[in-house]
Amino acid sequence: MASIFYYFTPDEGDPFLLFWAKQALVSIVVAGAFYLLSRLLLVLLGRFGKRLHALTGSDLGEAVLLRISEPAALLVNFAGLYYAIRRLPLPDRLGVAASGLLFVVNVIMVANICYRVLDEMLSRYGERVAGAEMSRQLIPLVQKLCSIFLIGTALIITLKHFNYDILSLVTALGVGSLAIGLAAKDTLANMISGFTLMIDRPFRIGDRIQLGAQIGDVIDIGLRSTKIKGGDNTFLIVPNSELCNSTIINLALPDPRGKGRIDLGVAYGSDVARAKELLLQAAASVPGVLADPPPEAYFTNFGESALKLTLFFWVGDYTQLFGATDRVNCAISASFQQHGLTIPYPTRTLFLEKDERHAPQD
Repeated sequence: MASIFYYFTPDEGDPFLLFWAKQALVSIVVAGAFYLLSRLLLVLLGRFGKRLHALTGSDLGEAVLLRISEPAALLVNFAGLYYAIRRLPLPDRLGVAASGLLFVVNVIMVANICYRVLDEMLSRYGERVAGAEMSRQLIPLVQKLCSIFLIGTALIITLKHFNYDILSLVTALGVGSLAIGLAAKDTLANMISGFTLMIDRPFRIGDRIQLGAQIGDVIDIGLRSTKIKGGDNTFLIVPNSELCNSTIINLALPDPRGKGRIDLGVAYGSDVARAKELLLQAAASVPGVLADPPPEAYFTNFGESALKLTLFFWVGDYTQLFGATDRVNCAISASFQQHGLTIPYPTRTLFLEKDERHAPQD
């Protein structure tokens, strides 16, 4: 036993080759022990994940452990190599370079494990918490922010390990960020507005909105701009900051039903009650017009040349409103012609009176 420990106990009095052989042997044993520990870790994570699934009834824990098992095993292996190399009597520069490289690899492995845990949790619970549409828009942004945070944290830890002045670096980054922010303030305003649109959700992808005189369907909500497809097959790209500062009419909310309105007039002397009845019958006879809520007709005003009537009706989907309005107008025109009701032209009556005092004398 003493002879075995002799080979694992380096002594400065040993010859050079024997001393190096003992150090290398100990480093190999350390690396091998960490390798066996990594294999054991894989087995334990697999068993613990299955047991956790059985206890909680959710496969999230098992899925997370499955995703981090390989990086965790690699982390243990590289940690073993790091300690094995650090104990070797290498030249200063070579030892610092080798151990520094392994330290950087270990930091990357830890960041990778953290990212996999966050990614799995966002993939599982993002849609459940935020909804399918919100998850599709917001989760990629959150993943990018998490990646930037993890990369920044790993960079700071690495620089701190190599004794770099983090304070001066952070100060330089702050000044640089201020300069970039001033130069790209419009872009940053659009990005912040895009994030606000994703959180506030005044409209969703697929909704039809009215922005001023423009009406179209929302195709995509990006970080910088929102893309809207118009009814004439045009593509409108609007900066997000403009959308946040404008009044928007969402035709798809609170539900997809659409309300149609038709204004018309009948000649003076017409039976108004009969005209309203015909309007309701015409609307009810058109396919696509909802019976609940039912169509409504109102006598709204005495016009210059006609009695003003207004018909309201509902359709199940706002995209069908234009076609339904056309069919209702055709039905009204046919019904009025059949029952002898007239929609008059605008008319004016002019009275001409001769001025005796200024009229020319014969």
